[in-house]
Amino acid sequence: MSRRTRRNHSPTFKAKLALAAVKGDKTLNELAKQFDVHPNQIADWKTQLLDRAASVFGEASSKAAPAAADLSPPHAKIGQLALENDFLEGALIKRRHAERKAMIDRDHPLPITRQAKLLEVSRASVYDLPPSVPEADLAIMRRIDELHLAHPFMGARMLRDTGNR
Repeated sequence: MSRRTRRNHSPTFKAKLALAAVKGDKTLNELAKQFDVHPNQIADWKTQLLDRAASVFGEASSKAAPAAADLSPPHAKIGQLALENDFLEGALIKRRHAERKAMIDRDHPLPITRQAKLLEVSRASVYDLPPSVPEADLAIMRRIDELHLAHPFMGARMLRDTGNR
């Protein structure tokens, strides 16, 4: 048995069927067979029609009066977007990963996770700081730089042999 795809009925169609059900000329099963709709669906539409019929003639006008719209969610979204735009101002040009990572401001009101997402930087790279380099290693690197600047023609082996002196 194949399943039928979900159908959306227009409000006019629903009203027509609900009125036919209220009239009572035909049973729900006869209406269901004629309009190819399940009887339970027609019963639901009939109930909805009867429940809301009084509002058509103004009896429930106090309920139908438009209430003041709650604007807090849209205003919150606007505020969030304004924060993000302030954060990304000047960052429209695609930059290298290190530059984008340097743009993260830990004191900005926009959360670091959101900043990382907007800049397309992984959060782990933001939170994990690189380990500090020991002072002895820095001294060796400075000595290699001095030798390379003094003798740019020297290769790694010559620098190694010269560095031991």
